Amino acid sequence: MRRVPFESPQAPPPPSKIVAVGRNYREHAKELGNVAPEEEPLLFLKAPSALVLGGGDIVLPPESSRVDYEGELALVIGKTIKSWPEERWMEALAGVCCANDVTARDLQKKDGQWARAKSFDTFCPLGPELVADLDPSDLAIETRVNGAVKQSSRTSEMVFSPAFLLAYISRMMTLLPGDLILTGTPAGIGPLAPGDTVEVEIDKIGILKNRVSTNG
Repeated sequence: MRRVPFESPQAPPPPSKIVAVGRNYREHAKELGNVAPEEEPLLFLKAPSALVLGGGDIVLPPESSRVDYEGELALVIGKTIKSWPEERWMEALAGVCCANDVTARDLQKKDGQWARAKSFDTFCPLGPELVADLDPSDLAIETRVNGAVKQSSRTSEMVFSPAFLLAYISRMMTLLPGDLILTGTPAGIGPLAPGDTVEVEIDKIGILKNRVSTNG
């Protein structure tokens, strides 16, 4: 297991795309009144400009009245892959890290599709650093707001495993070095307010910590 700071020369380039997976924990799908997909993953994209590395602020946009945290495991692609075999999935990774799939929940419901709600600037915090040579298939994941635990699960509770997701997504689109796969969030999502501190912690990876602010 190796730790690689994002600003290190050994780190991959910025992502050309951020591919995210919806409803990949059954209890999270249930809390939003949905059913988790069982036959194939539900994919969506976040704008790469939403990325915040390390501890930058999550900025609440004036267009939304409810912005939620979603703690997640992120897979960082390390080489150009297309139709990559599932059994070799670890070979395709530069590493893994924590992510927060920040979501304007009211706009997600209003629009009926997720591009705007998921892609405001600062809506994809990533950190604290890249961890290479770590199998993330069964790790504890927890999200805290102001120290209070809001989400607590294990990555083994995913409907579709990290190995399956990487192979599946690479059949749809060529993945390039630095591209991100956000693997879904456990149950327990909730709103953020100005001044909050939100932490996403994954066992053996570390803690992603961000403060919440407004444009004003």
